Amino acid sequence: MMSETDTICAPATATGGALAVIRVSGPNAFSALTRLCSVCRDSLVANTVHFTRIKDDTEVIDECMVSVFKAPHSYTGEDCVELSCHGSGYIINKVLSLLSEKGCRMAEPGEFTKRAYLNGKLDLTQAEAVADLIASTNQATHRLAMSQLRGGISTELARLREQLLKLTSLIELELDFSDHEDLEFADRTELLELTLTIQQHILRLSHSFETGQALKQGIPVAIVGKTNVGKSTLLNRLLHEDRAIVSDIHGTTRDTIEDTIDIKGVTFRFIDTAGIRQTTDKVEQIGISRTYAAIGKARIVLWLIDAKPTQNDIKEIKKRCEGKSLIIIHNKIDKLPKTVIPSSGDKGTSIIPISAKNGQGIETLEQAIFEAAHLPEISDSDIIITNARHYDALQRAQENIQHVLEGLKLQLSGDLLAEDLRLTLETLAEITGGQITPQETLNNIFSHFCVGK
Repeated sequence: MMSETDTICAPATATGGALAVIRVSGPNAFSALTRLCSVCRDSLVANTVHFTRIKDDTEVIDECMVSVFKAPHSYTGEDCVELSCHGSGYIINKVLSLLSEKGCRMAEPGEFTKRAYLNGKLDLTQAEAVADLIASTNQATHRLAMSQLRGGISTELARLREQLLKLTSLIELELDFSDHEDLEFADRTELLELTLTIQQHILRLSHSFETGQALKQGIPVAIVGKTNVGKSTLLNRLLHEDRAIVSDIHGTTRDTIEDTIDIKGVTFRFIDTAGIRQTTDKVEQIGISRTYAAIGKARIVLWLIDAKPTQNDIKEIKKRCEGKSLIIIHNKIDKLPKTVIPSSGDKGTSIIPISAKNGQGIETLEQAIFEAAHLPEISDSDIIITNARHYDALQRAQENIQHVLEGLKLQLSGDLLAEDLRLTLETLAEITGGQITPQETLNNIFSHFCVGK
């Protein structure tokens, strides 16, 4: 049976590299090491690195470097060693097998980070940031993960907790001494203002989740237009590869095609769609219906044309793109005289001229796409919610603080208000793990980590 007091081991690096790091953590980490390597226990001083040989009886398996970390000053908060050996699959498996013989067991996914949380080295938001940092694919997601790992969300929630505790203490004071007529308590108007401030704070964090999800999953961009206007050619140009089939035959694209590209450190998820036209082909009709569905899911819509649009065309596309960023693109300008290259449509509608075939105007288009995302300037200090678990807790906290707000307006007694305030505090504490967190929740969080972290 697995125990949190077991000494655990696992590779901390991906397979296939020239070198591999094997991490060992737990109460018997040092004794397992001395039985495995030609290193003296007395030389295992904290924060030192040693050259040693790993042996199986008299056979030398590898020569490696060993880093030593003593509790509580290690990643897990336990005695910990890291063996940097050669990346051979045979060597890695042999070392793990020998460690197992010396009393270690293989770590479960995320078990090192789970122990770091249980030993107070990280709170839950920081622990989850480790997984986000490993999974980061662009500058924006990397910065958000680093901000969270450095305690950005924890600090923000600590400010909220301070405001909530102030409100709670004022209401508790009112409750405890309400029968003392000579004592003066906080005015209910003051309490209402403080509650509104807290509500706005929670709402601001909660509303950032939409941006966080867009940055994490990629901002959806639909490329739409009539048949044969160059949608697939544009997708291939943006991706710098032949991802979609290009043909002069109308209706070639009959389904949506998706891929991602990085623009200025942000991932955009492009969706090439079936051309919109009147058709009796049932398969093509399904593709066109999926085009309209893609428009509905997109945050940005690129409407590709190869001739000046009519006012009705513009009216129709704007109707379908209500609430989204719409960019009108005139393609195939390589076939037009320079004197007639369009820059605007009816009523001054902006049009970006490009040639998807030869790349003319693509940089301008990419800049327009980036600006259309309306993203805040991302820095290491920005607090943007990217985790669905955090968002769920914020939503529940918002409901609880709303009850407090309504209770204050209705002049309800302090004991009723205090209960909703307690629930708000407990719900926010779930995010950082500031209260006793159910084992099921911990298992769910850390099961998604890679082995070795």
